[in-house]
Amino acid sequence: MGDLDETQQNPLLRESESERGHEEFNGASFSGAVFNLATTIIGAGIMALPATMKILGLIPGIATIVLVAFLTDATIEFLLRFSTIGKQRSYGGLMEDSFGKPGRIMLQVAVLVSNIGVLIVYMIIIGDVLAGKNEYGIHHAGMLEGWFGENWWNRRAFVLLITTLFVFAPLTCFKRIDSLRFTSAISVALAVVFLVITAGIVIIKLFSDGLMMPRLLPDLTDLASFWKLFTVVPVLVNAYICHYNVHNIQNELEDPTQIKPVVRSALMMCSSVYVMTSLFGYLLFGESTLDDVLANFDTDLGIPLGSVLNDAVRFSYAAHLMLVFPVVFYPLRVNIDGLLFPTAPSLTSSNLRFGSITAGLIAVIFVGANFIPSIWDAFQFTGATASVCLGFIFPSAVILKDRHNRATNKDRTIAISMIVLAVFSNAIAIYSDAYALFKKNKSIFPI
Repeated sequence: MGDLDETQQNPLLRESESERGHEEFNGASFSGAVFNLATTIIGAGIMALPATMKILGLIPGIATIVLVAFLTDATIEFLLRFSTIGKQRSYGGLMEDSFGKPGRIMLQVAVLVSNIGVLIVYMIIIGDVLAGKNEYGIHHAGMLEGWFGENWWNRRAFVLLITTLFVFAPLTCFKRIDSLRFTSAISVALAVVFLVITAGIVIIKLFSDGLMMPRLLPDLTDLASFWKLFTVVPVLVNAYICHYNVHNIQNELEDPTQIKPVVRSALMMCSSVYVMTSLFGYLLFGESTLDDVLANFDTDLGIPLGSVLNDAVRFSYAAHLMLVFPVVFYPLRVNIDGLLFPTAPSLTSSNLRFGSITAGLIAVIFVGANFIPSIWDAFQFTGATASVCLGFIFPSAVILKDRHNRATNKDRTIAISMIVLAVFSNAIAIYSDAYALFKKNKSIFPI
């Protein structure tokens, strides 16, 4: 652990509200830490995973989900090991230790872009579930519209405004991440409820011959279909991004040496949920799977109590995202404060600064959720840019910089491989998405 003088000279990412903040509280339990990290991981990304199965096929899709889990574990291990070597207590501290102040600023900007993008996705999905959406010319009714018909008060903007004021605003007022451990546990339980109901529907339809045989491998018909495979990479990267919260959680642990078991327990839990959700979601809807699979749950499932199960699935996951929101919001607020007020005292000591930053960020996220049409669009942007930097490029760059000369040849080989893979696959994903968007616009506005 760094001494007080070192911390005062390097506010870093606020070091989770600085060393002084950690001295106030360091009694978080192992289970609370696992739930908080798992909640950081299991967010909106899970809803886009069945669509990746539609592109990759079941076998490569499931294998890729497992592979990204192992890569995530490797990059987090890099961060924790080199943070210990450099006596740093935050991701930002590690970046500043390796690359100076520009490294810290790059990380803060990446967290800002990534987390705002992810939180916008959460709001989009909640809006889809409660107020409905239009996709490919088809209207998917929301729960409120299904229950009460179309009214002014269940339109998307108004529903999101009420959710923001009465759910997100109160939950984002906590100043310690451990204060969210109970809502995190509930959010994980709600994700499991969603999974159990979906699995039950699949099993019922399986025995009633209501399922079609899914594609096991990708459908490669031309070069464009090959490039399209890479568009799933940003979505899968986003699905596992939790690096910005690892140090926050470690610093509040009663025994900080437990962080590695915490990380592996959370990753095992999340990857299991991801594999099963992808499998059951794709089995249930096949080639009709939408970018946001929750939007599929407004159709006739062809089983008894189908409409009740549809609503249970959608409500459980919308509630899950509402509880995930403050866990992802926490490091976003810390980072934007460190970026705008690098020499100011701890954020928890200024209610005005705390409240102003919180209100400003929530307003930006609310506006974004009302103007970005699809979660796939948001995932493609954040996943191909900021998230891949946070999850793979920055940790690998720390290894290659190796300021303390402690990296092994194996570390360097893994780091180089990750950077090459991340840059190559995301460059192709951006190109493929831009090409598809160009073709779509050309068909709408022919020359």
